[in-house]
Amino acid sequence: MRGLLGAASLADAVYEITCQNCGGTTTFTGTLTATKCPFCATPIQRTDIHDAPDRLKVDGVLPFAVSGELAHAQVDAWIDSRWFAPTEFKKYREVGALSSVYMSYFSYTTDAVSDYVGERGRRYTVTVGSGENERTETRIDWTPVRGRVHSAFRDVPALANSNLDGGRVEALKPWPLEQTRPFTTEYLAGHLSNTYDRGPEETFALARREEIDPTIDARVRRDIGGDEQRVHRVDSIFDPLDFRYLLIPLWLLTVVYAGKPFQVYINGVTGEVQGQRPYSVVKIVAAVIGVLAAIAAAWLLVRMVGG
Repeated sequence: MRGLLGAASLADAVYEITCQNCGGTTTFTGTLTATKCPFCATPIQRTDIHDAPDRLKVDGVLPFAVSGELAHAQVDAWIDSRWFAPTEFKKYREVGALSSVYMSYFSYTTDAVSDYVGERGRRYTVTVGSGENERTETRIDWTPVRGRVHSAFRDVPALANSNLDGGRVEALKPWPLEQTRPFTTEYLAGHLSNTYDRGPEETFALARREEIDPTIDARVRRDIGGDEQRVHRVDSIFDPLDFRYLLIPLWLLTVVYAGKPFQVYINGVTGEVQGQRPYSVVKIVAAVIGVLAAIAAAWLLVRMVGG
């Protein structure tokens, strides 16, 4: 674990590596650190980024547990369950590219002390009106409150790459971080790998938004109690705040359909699938026509029986 600090950006960096197998030259751009030679498919990797003095050293790697064969099977099942996906999209094996990728994550461990200001609401009922207009109404009595809650967070992961759909990758959780291993470059062989685009400070803001702050908010509300709660302000201090820089595995399918890229993500350990797909207008229209035809047939049957 190390304390929080900033990180340099390599978004505009360009680097060339000569393949030791065939002599072909591959260009690495941005934060790409490992790929396959486009001429002979030999795994090649750039280690100078991870070793550069202005870059953080990788602390650990979560190895792939999902094979390429299983990844294909998971994608097939996911696509087949999407009834309105175009037939062309289902031919992803011919028109798409399924790649194994190590993503960069920062995982945070911290203790939080949170002071809050809010209100506690107690519901009560009153009878209003008279005669036929008499009714019971529920009202809330609000009481100002202040307090403090303590929260402990251990290994909260947040994505440090900006070139992926963060929402869909987030939905791949949980990541079994207890299975992480000390990093060596051998884990990158045959896989794509990106170093971080966002430093640990910027990524911590993402971890707060996705997991830490919602957890603190839930604890504040439990501490306030009552039937309802209003939370006006929460001030949190994180001390100590430590992090690990991890590489986490993902299978990525990219299919270009109608000139637009669609991506499907697979958790490289659990096989969980999340993704986006296009919709076939032809299939949707055919389904609507089928439903209307069934309704019309049922209506005619009722008319015939009734007649």
